Amino acid sequence: MGVMFSIKSYFSSASRGKRVYLDYASATPVVPEALRAFDRASRLYANPGGIHTDAVAAKKLLQNARERIAAHLACKPREIIFTSGLTEGNALAILGAARAMERVRRTLQNTHWIVSSIEHSSVLECFSEIERIGATVSHIEPDMNGIIGADKIAEALRPETVFVSVGWTNNEIGSVQPLAAISRVIREHEKTRHTNILLHSDAGQGPLYLSAQVHTLGVDLFALGSGKLYGPRGAGCLYAGNKAQLFPLYGGGGQERGLRSGTEDVALACAFAEALDVIAAERHSESRRLENLRDKLAHGLAVQIPGLLLNGAAKTALPHMLNVSVPGEKNGEYLALQLDRAGVSLSTKSACREGESDSHVVTALGGPGWRAKNTLRFSLGRGTTEGDVVRALNALTVLLSKKDAI
Repeated sequence: MGVMFSIKSYFSSASRGKRVYLDYASATPVVPEALRAFDRASRLYANPGGIHTDAVAAKKLLQNARERIAAHLACKPREIIFTSGLTEGNALAILGAARAMERVRRTLQNTHWIVSSIEHSSVLECFSEIERIGATVSHIEPDMNGIIGADKIAEALRPETVFVSVGWTNNEIGSVQPLAAISRVIREHEKTRHTNILLHSDAGQGPLYLSAQVHTLGVDLFALGSGKLYGPRGAGCLYAGNKAQLFPLYGGGGQERGLRSGTEDVALACAFAEALDVIAAERHSESRRLENLRDKLAHGLAVQIPGLLLNGAAKTALPHMLNVSVPGEKNGEYLALQLDRAGVSLSTKSACREGESDSHVVTALGGPGWRAKNTLRFSLGRGTTEGDVVRALNALTVLLSKKDAI
């Protein structure tokens, strides 16, 4: 009863004055089509690993979802491994590759790994473990716009390099990394050094607004999370090409090519596939619409707030994201909480970096000390209107006009 009362209380209070949700980079709502797909598939609750009629029907649904997701990534269905989301997908890619190498080499000593310094915590924590067990790791810094240049990767490559990880799109500033160019320098290095290097990427929210064909991007491992793509949380997948040798992170029944044991959730897989269908169909129109809204917000903020800093370059960022630093003594968290009281939901940085006072992503861009403390991340989505943008801009302007706000 207590939980139901809290939920009812929230929606009751929210209905009194419509809140403005500008935190789509943290979590997206589930599109109705995906909810309906989940409901339909949930009625077929048999284990897809069984041999009876009901189980075979569930397996066919699961395979259909796998084929639809593979079509979006332009890969083979068997190269899709279902996971619980981005965190697990990244872990399976990075630590799974490390475990596979250990079984062949017996140690990771004398191996070299490369990761960008502005990755999501689910990637950076894996690389901390890679270092702990004996490998050498190079952390590549971005340029002032948050871009990891292919030239920087080329400079970091060594004869003993075995793995490179660069997220496709940054979850804080929206920068889109040149994966195809990075892949080319890696492949050229492989040819001249006669070595084998895996390129891994966290897809982030890139598939919302960009075509995610893995061979065009040149990746060997590519992790997707449904909860970032208008599908249900608790679902995701990892593309693992033939070149990628992985070892499971835990034992069990050997589902998903023996790499991810546990009975697959057919309903979640079907809902994830449906969400991808929906966002692919509206990708171009939504990109243009949200880019226009974001640019209006950016212009309004620049006019109203002298000294405002834009984190990342809009031309090389996802169309729905705007990250700014507000000059003054009050940090981004304070401003975000005050905006929340005014009915505007947004973030200061990734919600997954608990205990981090400054944004590690914005810190990497350089600039004054207050820049990484005073960040606000506006991330727009399917439900965002021009009125929402105006309301958020007005709320922040009023907040900053108060003497105790700066």
